[in-house]
Amino acid sequence: MHYNSNLKEKFLRVKAIDRGRQLFNMIKDSLSGEEKDYTNGRIGKALFMLAIPMVLEMIFESVFAIADILFVSQLGKDAVATVGITETITTIVYAIGFGLSMATTALVARRVGEKKFEKAAKVSAQAIVTGAIASVFIAIVGVFFSKDLLRLMGANSTIVNEMSGYTSIILGSNLIIMLLFINNAIFRSAGDAALSMRVLIIANGLNIILDPLLIFGLGPIPAMGVEGAAIATSIGRGLAVVYQFVLLFKGSGKIHIKLEHFTLRWKTIKKLIKLSVGGIGQNIIATSSWIGLMRIMAEFGSAAIAGYTIAIRILIFILLPSWGLSNAAATLVGQNLGANQSERAEKSVWAAGRINVVFLGLIGVIFFLFPAYFIELFTDDQGILINGIQALKIISCGFIFYGMGMVLLNSINGAGDTQTPTLLNLISFWIVEIPVAYLLAIQFGWNQKGVFYAIIIAEAVLTLIALYWFKTGRWKLKKV
Repeated sequence: MHYNSNLKEKFLRVKAIDRGRQLFNMIKDSLSGEEKDYTNGRIGKALFMLAIPMVLEMIFESVFAIADILFVSQLGKDAVATVGITETITTIVYAIGFGLSMATTALVARRVGEKKFEKAAKVSAQAIVTGAIASVFIAIVGVFFSKDLLRLMGANSTIVNEMSGYTSIILGSNLIIMLLFINNAIFRSAGDAALSMRVLIIANGLNIILDPLLIFGLGPIPAMGVEGAAIATSIGRGLAVVYQFVLLFKGSGKIHIKLEHFTLRWKTIKKLIKLSVGGIGQNIIATSSWIGLMRIMAEFGSAAIAGYTIAIRILIFILLPSWGLSNAAATLVGQNLGANQSERAEKSVWAAGRINVVFLGLIGVIFFLFPAYFIELFTDDQGILINGIQALKIISCGFIFYGMGMVLLNSINGAGDTQTPTLLNLISFWIVEIPVAYLLAIQFGWNQKGVFYAIIIAEAVLTLIALYWFKTGRWKLKKV
């Protein structure tokens, strides 16, 4: 009996070690950047292989923002305000970049699924051209009217007269941001998500090294203040874009771009613009709705706003893995539709949805039971703590809806239908969320709690409508 027990324990131990080895090899393989075909094999493995580098990519992007503000904060509140206001202005750049990357994902993933790699390369080149054209107009406005933009945003005279150089540099070099978005979308759509991750490692690493050197100066390098932060960011991202083009022209992955691919193809550009309008609309609708919620929150004082802000930052960070998984689902949908495997595309979405719901459901339970632990990491102010705990506890109750909703919307986008998610966002965030938040918070006297419950209600409506639309199967018929 004792012998059998030892034998069983040994067997379980060997099995656990073997599973650990398999998991390690999968992670290593997902980060290798080698070509993979995601139109066959186990769906769960495909999701895992795509999601790992996508999650890491998003984390690195967060590090990018944190590093900038960490160094700039040492220059004083006006410098921080300059960065904050400029970030608000560049929302339009991110919206266009997000829209174009979404359109690029839909078209390139479909062509890769069809095994038409030459066509995928042509579409990729036209996406780059479209992004470059859009960036020229933004750059002109940014370089010549940066002071006017800052003044329009309510910046004080010190920021307008002494720190507008930061805004000029960031907006003037917006092409770099645009290309980062588009080129990484090309890699992800081709199933080479690890390449996107490597690009952001380079951009982040260079930015972190250059930030203190250019902001504070060292030896022959003069201290440039807040403008140094803009230059560091532009150089870091710029060299990362150069690396992207080296990979694309070299043909390291499935996409091999050539110079002749950049010949203007207006039919393709028109299709990209048509698809990107939906992505841009989704971004602007979502962003502007948060501004609306913040305006309602302002009625309840600084402590309520601060607590809410901290809770949202925590929520956004914990949602990063889920966004990565949702992006992976979008890529699988595009590639499998291109390979005429609509059933496999649908199964990929359900698999991603189940994983997301379980993951965020567990996180939601933890946040609901122990919200104070997380808020206390950021502040010890009692007023902020009370409001932050309340926000985190209530909003986390909707995590199951967030988990399923983001997978469904990203998958519909990945199928090339960007109009439907735009309409759903408009209904959920502006027709439901803002009016309900105002009604509950102001009219019913629930105060900030009304805003938190409105977020859950809006996300539930969004997910349920998206679920209904997805089950109709119309997204499978989308031609791109």
